[in-house]
Amino acid sequence: MTYETIEVKPVTPRIGAEVFGVDLGKPLGNRTFQEIHDALMQHQVLFFRDQEMDLDRHKAFGRLFGELHVHPGSPGPEGHPEVLLIHADANSKHVAGEKWHSDVSCDERPPMGSILHIHTLPDSGGDTLFSSMYAAYEALSEPMKRFLEGLTAVHDGEHVYRGRYTHQVGDDAGKVYPKAVHPVVRTHPETRRKALYVNSFFTTRIQELSKSESDAVLKLLWDHVADPMFQCRFRWRKNSVAFWDNRCVQHQAMWDYFPQVRSGFRVTVQGDRPF
Repeated sequence: MTYETIEVKPVTPRIGAEVFGVDLGKPLGNRTFQEIHDALMQHQVLFFRDQEMDLDRHKAFGRLFGELHVHPGSPGPEGHPEVLLIHADANSKHVAGEKWHSDVSCDERPPMGSILHIHTLPDSGGDTLFSSMYAAYEALSEPMKRFLEGLTAVHDGEHVYRGRYTHQVGDDAGKVYPKAVHPVVRTHPETRRKALYVNSFFTTRIQELSKSESDAVLKLLWDHVADPMFQCRFRWRKNSVAFWDNRCVQHQAMWDYFPQVRSGFRVTVQGDRPF
């Protein structure tokens, strides 16, 4: 694929590309937007360096790709409910994204994409790993692909979110967190490629199998997703941006920098019901 307004350099043959020649802090022309969209469809996750964006501009960039998603558990900064604070320091008990997952897959309409802007970093560490669910699906044997076709899985936010944000919102005893059923293998609505869609954060059960069968198959798939052959790794610098397609990508944030600080903001684009 050739581009007129941006430069795109693949990180690996399977997933990831760095994008140069664009300032996300300024309005984008139609051609530049289309080329970023096309690069995302091809490479699944895009990386941008040296990007200065305030929250309004961050949201404006996200809205080019669709309606913005509001996180079911974590409140945004005042006046910005669509923005998710990503922060860890010496007082943190956990960090966002510490297991392989697709963002908020427990929603009926899980996010299409996530745009993370990091402004504060530890001296070293804090990388994010991304895994292609296209590559993971395509690497399965044909009998396994046939077995998984038509199966559905429960994605539940209860065990992930309950009590996690009480330092921000107080007691969440009366809150109901999302729960949904999605296909184990989903078809990307734009590329029409098939991708695995189960993750170790949210997926609790394959509905059509017994519990022991479901546990065994999910364990196999979670181990499979973590194969380095499907992955790229992003080393953050100040004011870097990562934009990933949750419909075909899982990611994991490395928490190897405790007790140092890593902080930024994420805007998430609403998606469609998986099919």
